[in-house]
Amino acid sequence: MQEKIFRVIIRFLSLLPLPVLHGLGRMIGWLLYRIPNRECRNGRVNLQLCFPELTGKEREKLLKNTLKENAITLLEMPSVWYGDNEKWLKRIDGAEAREEIEKLKELGKGVIFAMPHLGNFELSAHFLGQIGSGVGLYRPPRKAGLESVMVEGRNRPGKNNRMVPADRHGIKTLYQALADNELVVILPDQQPKSARGGMGVFAPFFGVPALTMTLVNRFANKTGAPVYLIGFVRTYSKPGYRVIGMQAAPETGDKNMEVAVRALNKGIEQLVRQYPSQYQWTYRRFESQPGDAGSPYKQK
Repeated sequence: MQEKIFRVIIRFLSLLPLPVLHGLGRMIGWLLYRIPNRECRNGRVNLQLCFPELTGKEREKLLKNTLKENAITLLEMPSVWYGDNEKWLKRIDGAEAREEIEKLKELGKGVIFAMPHLGNFELSAHFLGQIGSGVGLYRPPRKAGLESVMVEGRNRPGKNNRMVPADRHGIKTLYQALADNELVVILPDQQPKSARGGMGVFAPFFGVPALTMTLVNRFANKTGAPVYLIGFVRTYSKPGYRVIGMQAAPETGDKNMEVAVRALNKGIEQLVRQYPSQYQWTYRRFESQPGDAGSPYKQK
C-alpha cells in the first residue's frame, strides 16, 4: 500500500513544471525555517560548527536558503527520474566536466565518482549515462515501499545505469565495473554505522571531526582507478544546472586511510564552498565524535 502511495505522489510531482516545483520548494523551506523541526535544528548546528567565521545573521540567512534548496532538490527528484532524457541533458552545462571525465576513462581503469549531497545529485544518471555504463551504490531508505520506487527512478534516465545496495554483493559489483572500465558512483558524505573493520575513520570536514566512510579510498587504492569529485548545482539561469567537478588529490588513494580520507574530505569541502546553500546541511554529519565527545545534536 505504501509503495502505491509513493508512486502516485512521485508521478504527480514528475508532471509539474520546474518553476512550480521551485516555488513549492521555497515555500516549504520558508515554513521549515519558521516552524520548530529537526531539519532546521540540525542545519543550525552544522552551520555553527562549519562556519564559525560568519556572523549569526549570516549563518541564519544561509540556513534559510539551505532549507529552501534542500526542499527544491527533493521535489525535483521525480521530474529527474521520469523526465525526458534529452530535455534534461539540455538543461545541464557540463561540457568541461565531460571532457575531463572522458580523458580519465581513457586510462582504462574505470572512474570512481565521489558525489556528495550537493545540489541535485540525481542528475548524475542523465549526465553520466551519456559517457558510459555506470553503477551506483545506494543505502536502502528507511521508509518501507520507497526502495523499489527509488531504484526504478534512478535506473530509468539512462539504459546504461544500474543501482546496487551497499552490501557485499554490491561492493563486488563495483569492483567488477571498474575492471570493465565502467563508471562507479558513491555518495561519500554519509556517515558509516561505525568505524569497525576499517569502514570509517575520523577526518576533518570544515574543521570538524567527521566519521567518514573509507569505501572510495579503498576502491582507489586497490584498483588504481582515478577519483573524480562531482556535483550538480542549480544556477537559476539558462541552461539551469551546472556540473562542478575536479579530479581528487592523489592522496585520496593512499594506503594510509587517515591520509586518504582527509584528502577526500578536503576535496568535498572545496566543492561545497562553491554553492554552500545547496549542500544537505540538515543531515547529522557529525553525530559520532571521537572519544567521549557526545553528539552535538543533543538538545540541552
